[in-house]
Amino acid sequence: MASIYDVEPIKLIDALVKELEKNPSMKMPEWAQFVKTGAHVERPPVQEDWWYIRSSALLRTIYKDGPVGVSKLRTKYGGRKNRGVKPHRLYKASGKIIRTMLQQLEKAGYVQQAKQGSKGRIVTSQGQALLDNAANQILGKSKKTKAVKEPKTESKVVKTEPSNKSKDLIGLAEQNSARKKKEVKESKTETKVVKETKTPNKEKK
Repeated sequence: MASIYDVEPIKLIDALVKELEKNPSMKMPEWAQFVKTGAHVERPPVQEDWWYIRSSALLRTIYKDGPVGVSKLRTKYGGRKNRGVKPHRLYKASGKIIRTMLQQLEKAGYVQQAKQGSKGRIVTSQGQALLDNAANQILGKSKKTKAVKEPKTESKVVKTEPSNKSKDLIGLAEQNSARKKKEVKESKTETKVVKETKTPNKEKK
C-alpha cells in the first residue's frame, strides 16, 4: 500500500483539495477572502481555493511531523518580510488562519489532540486513510499511463537497384580512379629514369 512518501507533495495536495471541498466541515469562512496569510506578504492569496490548499498542506505536515502545534506551523508557513532598506526579517504566518483550519480538520475527523505529555495534533486513522487512498490513486494513474504504449511499427527495408544515371556516375568514378593510378605509376617511372641519367661527377685535375 502506498503512502505520502511515494508520491510528489504537489500531486498529493491537489488530490486532497478535491476531497476536502466535498466535506461540509471544511467550508471556507467569508472573512478568508480579504485576509493575508501573514505579516510577511503584501496581499491576500490570488487562488480562490487557497483555503483548501493550505488545509491539505497542514494535514500532510501533521501526518509527517506530528504531533505538531500551532507555533511550529506558524514558523513553517511564515516567510521573510521586505522592510525596505532594512534587512529582511522572518515573520510567522497568521495564527488565526492555521488555528481555524486545525479546528475544521478536527471537526471533520482527520485530526485530533495528542495524548497527555505531548502537545499538538496528530492524524487520526480516518485522516491517514484519506492520505493513503489519495496516494494510491495517484500511483495507480501513473502506472496506467506508463503501461499504455504506442503500437510498434515494423520497418521494412526496401532494396532499390541503382538507376541508369547512378550507374553512369559509378562508371565515370571508376575510370577517373584508374586514370589517376596510371598517371601516378608513369610519374614514378619518370623520376627513376631521371635519377639514372644524371651526369657523372667531374674528374679531378
